Amino acid sequence: MTHDHDLVLRPTPAQTDAALNPPPGRIGGDLVVETLSGLGATTVFGLPGQHALGLFDALRRSSLRYIGLRVENNAGFAADAYGRITGEAAPLLLSTGPGALTSLAALQEAAAASAPVLAISSQIPTAGLGGGRHGYLHELPDQQASFRGVVKSVHTVRTQSQIPSAIAAAWQSALTAPHGPVWVEIPQDVLLAETLLPEVTAPDATPEELVPRPELTAVAAHLLSGATRPAIIAGGGVVRADASGKLRALAERIQAPVVTTFGGKGAFPWTHPLSLQSWLEDRHTTDFLEDADVLLVVGSGLGEMSTNYRTFKPRGRLIQIEADLGKVESNYPALGIHADARLALSALLETVDERTDETAPERVRTLLERVRARIAAQQLTLEQDVLASIRRALPRRSPSFWDMTILAYWAWSAFDPRHPNTMHSAQGAGGLGYAFPAALGAAAADPTHPVLAVSGDGGALYSIAELATAKQHGFDVTWLIIDDGGYGILREYMTDTFGETAGTEPETETESATELSRPDFVALAESFGVPGARTTPETLEADLAKALSTPGPAVLVLPAVLRMFAPTHLG
Repeated sequence: MTHDHDLVLRPTPAQTDAALNPPPGRIGGDLVVETLSGLGATTVFGLPGQHALGLFDALRRSSLRYIGLRVENNAGFAADAYGRITGEAAPLLLSTGPGALTSLAALQEAAAASAPVLAISSQIPTAGLGGGRHGYLHELPDQQASFRGVVKSVHTVRTQSQIPSAIAAAWQSALTAPHGPVWVEIPQDVLLAETLLPEVTAPDATPEELVPRPELTAVAAHLLSGATRPAIIAGGGVVRADASGKLRALAERIQAPVVTTFGGKGAFPWTHPLSLQSWLEDRHTTDFLEDADVLLVVGSGLGEMSTNYRTFKPRGRLIQIEADLGKVESNYPALGIHADARLALSALLETVDERTDETAPERVRTLLERVRARIAAQQLTLEQDVLASIRRALPRRSPSFWDMTILAYWAWSAFDPRHPNTMHSAQGAGGLGYAFPAALGAAAADPTHPVLAVSGDGGALYSIAELATAKQHGFDVTWLIIDDGGYGILREYMTDTFGETAGTEPETETESATELSRPDFVALAESFGVPGARTTPETLEADLAKALSTPGPAVLVLPAVLRMFAPTHLG
């Protein structure tokens, strides 16, 4: 008997001829780029290095678009954003040792945010592997060990014939829920050696579906159907799974108010009658969620920032849908459902009963009025006006990327992203320097919308070199730098904790930990050939709208000292 799958494995005469007569002049690096192309990649990010030259030589013979950044960590952030925007695995090409290690912070952010980044690094020659000290440039005793605790999976290559399978396995891992960064390393000699292997065609790397267990979704549907005060916390897993439509349908069916985590911004419409928005650093919101008799958590591990710094103490039944098995019930006891958010929400929609609750929208309005009154009492109009100006200037479907800066902390709670998958920040791992290189990656992914990056002056110095990348590629990214003379949020933390920051008094000779000498950002941008300008809170909207509507990169500097709202104050 002949089975269909037997026919799939039988090569055609043309395939056989091509396999027996591969093009001359190919090396191990060609197997890498051929595999990436076969998997569907179109763009790669990275930096060359001595051991990785075989990868970059092969790029010349491929159709892949290469975007080279100036620092490996920034290349990782760009790949992270590309993966978030497209939902595809973003290849990141790195060299051995220092080059590879410099990407670690970016890979940690990708892991925290479930961004599919496929990092491919070179290694010292195979003769030097095995944990010894052979004196090779860039050598580490065990390079993999530096990444194993950061990335989702590690894949090693020691021969050319292993390259296609290892990269395909890594690709599949990166795109299987939960998405995340993966690591492949290939020795220098394997990349450089001539290969007689046939060209790589159509490698199979279909992501595995993470389907919920039906007995668990049946119980969850029963609990939600019988709830009197249901509520929903929607996290980044909803955005990564493209499940916003399913979430809205479920919330409307059971009349459950929805709050989105900072990583889940855009998962639920901001102005919907059931939207609690994103005010998680607020005691009123915490009380509201604690009062729910059934609380559905979708795509969130309920970490520190999603639980108002662990002050959240739910009193009702908790249902947690989470694709990362290690996060299921890791912080709170729950009916844990290990599944992709989209598939789990689809299962609930098939079985949950419709609820009628005319009080839900009113309870939402009451809560939001209390939040607004609390914020208004703190007299922080400058901060709210700046954020409102940005929202009015930013086109509805333009993505925005936010660094770890005071205005971003405001945006997590108070900014309306307008659409799913359009607002991104580094709040997963919390490292500096994310916004601008990530915005470049987003512009590479989708050039049809201008992109906004928002940084403080401290974070901007982490990625200032990428102005050269923005200029070289003509990326349509406007970079708004809030210049407050230092690490503004750390200044607040130190003042709140210790009463002062070191070296802030003019007469002291103590070196300041938070106050910074910084460049003239406008002049510096112009030295890269990028237009730069200063703005004020009063002119920000017009200046930002102009920069966003003008093709190509631009830098806008806003000198302003912003303050944070008190996160849990009830007054």
